Amino acid sequence: MVNRLAHETSPYLLQHADNPVDWWPWSPEAFDEARRTNRPVLLSVGYSSCHWCHVMAHESFEDQPTADYLNENFVSVKVDREERPDVDAVYMEAVQAATGQGGWPMTVFLTPDAEPFYFGTYFPPAPRHGMPSFRQVLEGVRSAWTDRRDEVAEVAGKITRDLSQRQIDYGGTEAPGEEELSGALLGLTREYDPQRGGFGGAPKFPPSMALEFLLRHHARTGSEGALEMARDTCERMARGGIYDQLAGGFARYSVDRDWVVPHFEKMLYDNALLCRVYAHLWRSTGS
Repeated sequence: MVNRLAHETSPYLLQHADNPVDWWPWSPEAFDEARRTNRPVLLSVGYSSCHWCHVMAHESFEDQPTADYLNENFVSVKVDREERPDVDAVYMEAVQAATGQGGWPMTVFLTPDAEPFYFGTYFPPAPRHGMPSFRQVLEGVRSAWTDRRDEVAEVAGKITRDLSQRQIDYGGTEAPGEEELSGALLGLTREYDPQRGGFGGAPKFPPSMALEFLLRHHARTGSEGALEMARDTCERMARGGIYDQLAGGFARYSVDRDWVVPHFEKMLYDNALLCRVYAHLWRSTGS
């Protein structure tokens, strides 16, 4: 058995073509079907090299009872974020605004008018680490859609209005001056983890652009504090488990604060940026 994704060209969508879930690609026809059948939309967004996307696919989307429940109660839409970054960006902004974090797989429940009303990322097949199971989420959303439709509509409308009113201040076309650069340095200093390197808590991502800024700031001003944050972070990452000590390259992020436990996925764009950072670090320190 294959579903509608068998006719797509995206490698990620084709990976789901033999799921028992009756997937739709992102299309007006999918939302017409949701309106016709009076069902909410499950939007699942991922990409072909995403580890947890494949985990959730194996645990839930390849599971026949879960697929049967989805097919009966939802219109399921699968999106490749690398093919439709526009769709991904809109709903990722909503997920981050609602939950304070984001990631893939991105799991969003929508009205037939494409208005989001419930969000998440990966959901396990059974309750784990304080997370509900995917089936519990599905049953909760179905219950709300069936019994509390007015509340769902109110939430969806509010979220949509909030997103439409958001304005990002890009600061105009002028290059940042000393005040802006000093403010950026102050913000990084406040977030810096002096015991472990990096910024903030777990999970920790290699902060390539922040490190690049710190090294450029040091080169321009001689700031030893900026150099110290960049040097210590680079050293701790290179000596930690996030760096593949055998094959080379950095994992996408560290699960813990100490750079010890890697998320087992190495992205070309991360490593391209980090190559430049370490080259600039060597230029500044000789290390």
